[in-house]
Amino acid sequence: MDPKIDSSAPISTGTTIIGVTYNGGVVLGADSRTSTGVYVANRASDKITQLTDNVYVCRSGSAADSQVVSDYVRYFLHQHTIQLGQPATVKVAANLIRLLSYSNKKMLQTGMIVGGWDKYEGGKIYGVPLGGTIIEQPFAIGGSGSSYLYGFFDQAWKEGMTKEEAEQLVVKAVSLAIARDGASGGVVRTVTINSEGVTKNFYPGDQLPLWYEELEPQNSLLDIQTEAVPMSI
Repeated sequence: MDPKIDSSAPISTGTTIIGVTYNGGVVLGADSRTSTGVYVANRASDKITQLTDNVYVCRSGSAADSQVVSDYVRYFLHQHTIQLGQPATVKVAANLIRLLSYSNKKMLQTGMIVGGWDKYEGGKIYGVPLGGTIIEQPFAIGGSGSSYLYGFFDQAWKEGMTKEEAEQLVVKAVSLAIARDGASGGVVRTVTINSEGVTKNFYPGDQLPLWYEELEPQNSLLDIQTEAVPMSI
């Protein structure tokens, strides 16, 4: 092990997760970079996890913590469905995550966004940030990239969006966070949930919108040709 690396130092985790409601369902989106400090441990991870056929969760913070919470909730919801004989609602799934997060708030370092559709309330988004609070919202953003997106959503969000508008908003927002946040990156994954079922989409990095001063994707850094300009002193 490199003696210059402090193994006891806190691990800085970063991501960008988004949940948006639209007229008929919800769209969840996330980047794919999993980092451990300054290292990228996985550049193509899937941060949108299925809980039931109609409910998914976006995970941020500690990958291990969010994965174990998702596993427990998936198990509890499976038992819940067997006992009731019908799928669990989005609210039930979100409250289970809230219960586990709050009961173990001193040990867990994770924030999650629960989204889905059920026949009672339609499409719903619930934010469960660090500490276990539960908040029902028309849209929710989380992770380190979210600090770059609050003003953007204040301007871009609107009621009654179509499915296509919500999908475009999520992809645009995640690409903006990737451009500005060093801990977010990779590809963009989205999951759309409505009365017709679930649709998953994948957007490679070279198909994302470019923002101010971003370079176009290149196969090699040697392909970037720039004219030499004398430096002024």
